[in-house]
This record gives sequence, structure tokens and C-alpha cells, in this order.
Amino acid sequence: MNLKQLASHLKLSQTTVSRALNGYPEVNEDTRRRVLKVASEMNYRPNARAKGLATGRAMAIGHVIPVSSKHEMVNPIFGDFIAGAGEAYAAAGYDMVLSLVADRDEAASYRAVAAKGSVDGMIVHGPKMDDPRIALLRELGLPFVVHGRASHETAPYSWLDIDNRRAFFRATKTLLDLGHSRLALINGPEWMDFAYRRRDGFVMALAEQGLTPDPALMMQDEMTELYGHKSAQHLLALPDPPTAFVCASMITALGLRRAIHDAGLVMGRDVSVVTHDDDLSYLRNGDDTPVFTATRSSVREAGRQSAQMLLEIIANPSVHPRQHLMQADLIMGTSTGPRRR
Repeated sequence: MNLKQLASHLKLSQTTVSRALNGYPEVNEDTRRRVLKVASEMNYRPNARAKGLATGRAMAIGHVIPVSSKHEMVNPIFGDFIAGAGEAYAAAGYDMVLSLVADRDEAASYRAVAAKGSVDGMIVHGPKMDDPRIALLRELGLPFVVHGRASHETAPYSWLDIDNRRAFFRATKTLLDLGHSRLALINGPEWMDFAYRRRDGFVMALAEQGLTPDPALMMQDEMTELYGHKSAQHLLALPDPPTAFVCASMITALGLRRAIHDAGLVMGRDVSVVTHDDDLSYLRNGDDTPVFTATRSSVREAGRQSAQMLLEIIANPSVHPRQHLMQADLIMGTSTGPRRR
């Protein structure tokens, strides 16, 4: 299928379809979404080589993925993000370039990519509170969008994030409203911005009820199933264990559920759990009835919107930095119930 055929199918002009695919801001957002959806469904693929010659662009977007012993980016959540971004790239005729590098080589990798001119822009993953990559990409003059935010970065930059603070405030308040007062937090690594904001939301909800957070009930580490299991094992063995948990990831929550079962308890009856990252393509939260009460946000949609935002910036270099804050829905499942007296 070529551009003319796609435009005819959509009953739009070729110019409108082309501009929608390439992120021009004058295209109505509903029209852009419809064009991208139909282009994906009909497997429309622009000729990237011809387009690159015509525009002088590389027609590729870069993702530098740090391989770290502290935080592993390559997981099901990252896979969903890449799938969503890939849909937007493909519809606009762009390729994706993934570079896996050691933490210490990350800055050098960004400089090498910029020097080669092999990509037209970058998506930055896993921002820290004070993230040097933002200043580096600004210095290199390479368009970029950050998936997340860096709280200590004061200069404007483009980002897309989930409202992690509000999501965890609501998750914690849900448990407080059910009568739980001894709550545990199994969080991600709090040197990363998303986890810091989640902890903040947890603490804010407790403070609103006049409760002081217990540091002994607040855990942080890489969000794996084993971490969830070990953390919950430790906390449930305390003389005064928590009756409810707020958990930072579906993957971690699976380990938490295993520990509850191992302790001879029933999740939702004896111990309540609210988790995050409910909407994952290959890790569903039950069928008709959700297993976990969860703050739901589509990582795939975040990837699609981040990619679309970057394509718009590439198409219009003079555009001001853009920010978009996505809200999470609260989904009630079988993992929560009133505190047992």
C-alpha cells in the first residue's frame, strides 16, 4: 500500500495523511490517531530510504538502554513501551535503533550516536532525580523526550510521565479507607525519580490520616518477583506485621502474593495488596475479574505517545519543550478487603 491508497481509504488528502504520520502539530489530534491506527492495521510502511533522501534525515529514533546491576531496564514493562513506540515509528516511516551499553559507557554512547548522525532523536528511559543525560542531549543538539521526569532538573525539557505521586496516594488511601493502618510499601529503587514520587504519595496519604510512616515497613530495590517475595516474607514475619501492602510493580506483586500464600494467609482476606502497572500485554491482571486492585496505566500507550511527541519535535525543531502527565485509573480487584479485627 502506498500513501495515495492510504489517503483514499481514509478519505483524506495525501498532504493531511503525510503530516499526520510525521507529527506536524497543525493536524487535529483525533485525525492523527485515526491515521496512525489505520496505517498500522493496513501495514502501511513508507519508503524510509526515499524519505530520508528527500528530508536529509536518518529516519531512525534511538533508545540507549543501560545494562546495570542496580536497575535492569529490559523487562516486560520496557517491552510494552517499545511496542507502543514502534507502532508510531513504523506508521511514520521511522526505524528504531536500540543500543545496550554498560552504565559507565552511556554518555559516550549518546555522543557517538550524535556524531554519526544515525538517528534523528532519542527517547531517554529511567530518569534519575538528577539526570545528567538531559543536559548532555541538550548540549549535543539532539531532539529528545524523557519517559519520566528528573525532579532536580530546572531547565525546560520534553517529557511524558505517569502521575506516580497521585497514583500511590490513591492506592494508599484505598487501603486506609478499608480500615488498614499498618501499611507496608514495597517500592522500586528510590534513587530513580518514579520511585521517589511513589514513596511521596504513600507518605502523603498516611500523613493525611495522622499516621507516621514506619521506616521498617518501607522497602526499595529492583522490582523483581524474588524481591517482592523476600520483602514480604521479612515483613510478614515481624512481631507486628503489616495488614496491607502498596506495591510498585505487577512483577513484584506476584512475589508478594507467593509470600502471603507461603505464610498460610489469604490475599484479600488476611492481607490486602494494591499494586501498580496493571495494564501489561503479556502479564494480565486476571480475566473478567482483576486479581489485584491496581493503579492501571498503559505502558504501551505511554510508548506510543512519547514517540509521537518526539516525531512532532523532529518535524518542528522550533517547538517549545512539551510535557504530558498521564493519569492512572484505580481498578478494584480481589486482593483488597477490610482489615480483619
